[in-house]
Amino acid sequence: MAEKEDTKSTTEKEGAKPTAEKDTKAEPQPQSAEEPKKEETTLFPGAPLLEDNSKQTEEELRFYAPDYLVLTVLAALLFPPLGFVAVYFCYQTIKYNKDSEWTEAYHNSSITGWLDTFSILIGLGLIYYITLFT
Repeated sequence: MAEKEDTKSTTEKEGAKPTAEKDTKAEPQPQSAEEPKKEETTLFPGAPLLEDNSKQTEEELRFYAPDYLVLTVLAALLFPPLGFVAVYFCYQTIKYNKDSEWTEAYHNSSITGWLDTFSILIGLGLIYYITLFT
């Protein structure tokens, strides 16, 4: 008993840390294997957040076709006749991306891009014409 008191007093005087026997009580308990921690990450722009239990792998997420969602919303606001058609193709692109049907996704993506471009140009042209000539 006297030896333990001597070691405590010498470690306290020297500023050293206590022995490892005393530190084992303060260590946190490891997490149980039954409750894995879910981490959500995005791997590529335009790809949805990937959870651990996702059915698509990292390689599949690299093939995601762009859906042009922001351009589609802008196109629907500027020139609705073509904009709403672009909304339909944008939806189809998102659906085919989730189902890993890459050919259809890229086909619908290109149609969405062209419709968005024409719709925005026509809408801006109409706004320009109305402000200048009326």
